[in-house]
Formats: sequence, structure tokens, C-alpha cells
Amino acid sequence: MAIGQEVRAIRQTLGLTVADLSAASGISVGMLSKIENGVTSPSLTTLRALGAALSTPVTTFFRRFEDGREARHLGAGDEITVDRRSTRAGPQYRLLGHVAFTGAGVVVEPYLISLTTETDVFPTFQHAGTELLFMLEGEVTFRHGDRLFHLQPGDSLLFDADARHGPEKLIILPVRLLAVITYLQG
Repeated sequence: MAIGQEVRAIRQTLGLTVADLSAASGISVGMLSKIENGVTSPSLTTLRALGAALSTPVTTFFRRFEDGREARHLGAGDEITVDRRSTRAGPQYRLLGHVAFTGAGVVVEPYLISLTTETDVFPTFQHAGTELLFMLEGEVTFRHGDRLFHLQPGDSLLFDADARHGPEKLIILPVRLLAVITYLQG
């Protein structure tokens, strides 16, 4: 019934009659009436023909069945500062947002990380998921497992976060980087 209601709403928004849609889609007026009134469920082939005739993706017909999509906004003056476990003095982690896409079971955590003093000692980390680093400022040698990467502004590094990783050597300070961590919720 919800699919039929979507078909009718789109048809009416476009100013089409059932006869107009029938001619454009090749589906009989009787069948369109049954679909719009929830008497019958259209096949995928029928949905494709309707989508083409209405110039809309087939997924549009299912939008009433979708779970809500989560979004978080953090204004320029707002911040959430996080002291991550295992970090020693110095690194500042600014959580830019947190979204748990419960439908897919994926959590996304973007951080702005600032490293400001040469005297800090930085441990390596290891956690589930995938991590993306994007260098904004400074230069650093970054360890991932047994490999070292020289990162400077504009560079990115995408890696499996289950391997030991972290800054090995701070070359030019301050170092600022965007880190986006994704992992399965659980």
C-alpha cells in the first residue's frame, strides 16, 4: 500500500493522470489503479518501468520504509575535547561528531588531533575498525605495524586500525590532522 501511495503522490506532483502514466510506462490503467490503491504489489520490472516513466529512482518508492538517517552538527565554536586512554601529556583530541548508523551497524568518529610539543611521548594504538588520517598542518612520521609513513599537509593514510599505529616522530610542529575512525557497533 505504501508503494502505491508513493507512486500516486509522485504522479500527482508531476501533474500526470493515470492514463498519462499508463502511456509513458506501458502499464495498463487497471494495473496502475490496483497498484496505487494497494490491491496488488508491483513486480521489480513494473517498478523499474514506473521509475523510468516518472523520472525517479526505484528506491523512491520505498522511502516510507527507510529508517531515519542520523546527522550531527557541531558549530565552529563548539567542541568536545576528549582525553583518550593511553595518551600522555600533549595530544588533544577534539571529537568533531559521533554517528552510529544503527541500520548498518557502523559507528563513525571524526577527530581533530593536535600535537604541539616535541617532549611528548606518543604511544601506539590498536583498536577495531578502519582509520583515515588527513594531514592539515606540520609533518610527522607515522607508524602502522612495521611500516613508517612520512606525512605532510594534504597527505592521507587509510589503514586497518587493528595493527599498532601512532606518531613515531614529530618533524614540524604543530601537527594537526583529521582522523576518522569507523568500526562496527557492538
